[in-house]
Amino acid sequence: MELIYATVVGVMVTCSVFLMLRGHTFAIVMGLTLMSYAVNLFLFASGGLALHKPAILGETENPTDPLPQALVLTAIVIGFAMTAFALILAIRARADLGNDQVDGRSAPTDSLATKDKEQREKPRTTEKASGGKSR
Repeated sequence: MELIYATVVGVMVTCSVFLMLRGHTFAIVMGLTLMSYAVNLFLFASGGLALHKPAILGETENPTDPLPQALVLTAIVIGFAMTAFALILAIRARADLGNDQVDGRSAPTDSLATKDKEQREKPRTTEKASGGKSR
């Protein structure tokens, strides 16, 4: 069971590193979230993987450690708050810069930047055709 658990944590870390190396802010946020899930699983496993064992001393000879469980619960709450904050920053950067790139420069193959540029130019052409009057 430990081998499967370690393999799952390793695959999650690998996928999160791949996502964090991408150039898009949303992929980086998703990679950081996946990394925090992998760390939470690792912390949870450090308490010992025991089935049907209470986390109470004196009930069994080999109880599970409650400290990693408490750490994981705290990390889940903090991770959720940080993910929400990072998403708000990514949305704001997308609105201000017009693209989803980390460095702020749009790539030639960036479909989001192309669509946004077309949408920004579209109202300008209709405004010039109407004589520049606003509604």
